[in-house]
Amino acid sequence: MVKRRFSSSSGIVGRDVAIDLGTANTLVYVRGEGILINEPSVVAVTNEGVPMAVGSEAKRMLGRTPAHIQAIRPLKDGVIANFDICEKMLRYFIQRVSPGRFIRPRMVICVPSGITPVEQRAVQEAAVSAGAKKPVYIIEEPMAAAIGAGLPVQEASGSMIVDIGGGTTEVAMISLGGVVTGQSIRMGGDRMDEDIIAYLKKEHSLTIGSRTAEEVKIVLGTAWSGSENRYAEVRGQDMVSGLPKTVVTSTNEIREAISEVVRSIVDAVKVTLDETPPELAADIMEAGIVLAGGGALLNGMPPRIEEETGMPVRLAPNPLHAVAIGSGQSLEEFDALEGLLFSSSYD
Repeated sequence: MVKRRFSSSSGIVGRDVAIDLGTANTLVYVRGEGILINEPSVVAVTNEGVPMAVGSEAKRMLGRTPAHIQAIRPLKDGVIANFDICEKMLRYFIQRVSPGRFIRPRMVICVPSGITPVEQRAVQEAAVSAGAKKPVYIIEEPMAAAIGAGLPVQEASGSMIVDIGGGTTEVAMISLGGVVTGQSIRMGGDRMDEDIIAYLKKEHSLTIGSRTAEEVKIVLGTAWSGSENRYAEVRGQDMVSGLPKTVVTSTNEIREAISEVVRSIVDAVKVTLDETPPELAADIMEAGIVLAGGGALLNGMPPRIEEETGMPVRLAPNPLHAVAIGSGQSLEEFDALEGLLFSSSYD
């Protein structure tokens, strides 16, 4: 099999790049080299729009910046919420992996399966503005996650993937290189953080930031009632006095706080199974449901879905990187997987 590779007009071979443009984190895969960048999707800019920091350094600034600096997350619910900031972030990441200023890399970008054509075009335009070569190829996140999890997506058998990201959850039944049926809901890890913040405000009169909420979710969060009940101190600001305050919360409380999001994810899985043809459903009884994305690491998520659906459930080999690995493999085996990619009329 002959693998194609893009070249610049000067004959210099450029790099092929795949980007998992996530609400929480952006991962960059370079053909032949693997994942080179894994950074939070955060940009710190001055009031004049000048970038101060990108990625981990910018995330540390969330909630701690002076008046003349803003720490911004340019993506919300899996799509671009701030085009200019997203373009700056992509440009920064492309420049880190690009071998030269005048060589535009070929690019594959992962997007949620439920985005609109306008939202898809915004992603492609942002990539081109940031330095990508036209056309920018798109691959849907559930397909990329399934490829990255090692599922036989091109075989005549059913493979079910549940990709729980920061802004969206993608559920898909895949067979013969296409999505047979699926659900895309704009709920994920970020919504869980928001619900934890709201719960602590209501029950403990405590105000916390998104970073603290994420830490609470990681330490105490669970999706399953059978999980061990643990306790931890949470520090924040008293809503009444405005002074620093510490409260003790538990696994049971945080499970209640995030229950709506977990229920929505489980319902999306059940609806997809209900819409699946019987032959493919039989395949899932044997192969099981595969979970990917950061939300798959929430304590108790596999047993909760298994309990609700009666299907075997397992984690992908590398849940956090499954989408990036899958989109990267679409570069490594471009000719074999080209049918799974598409570009818009934006040329």
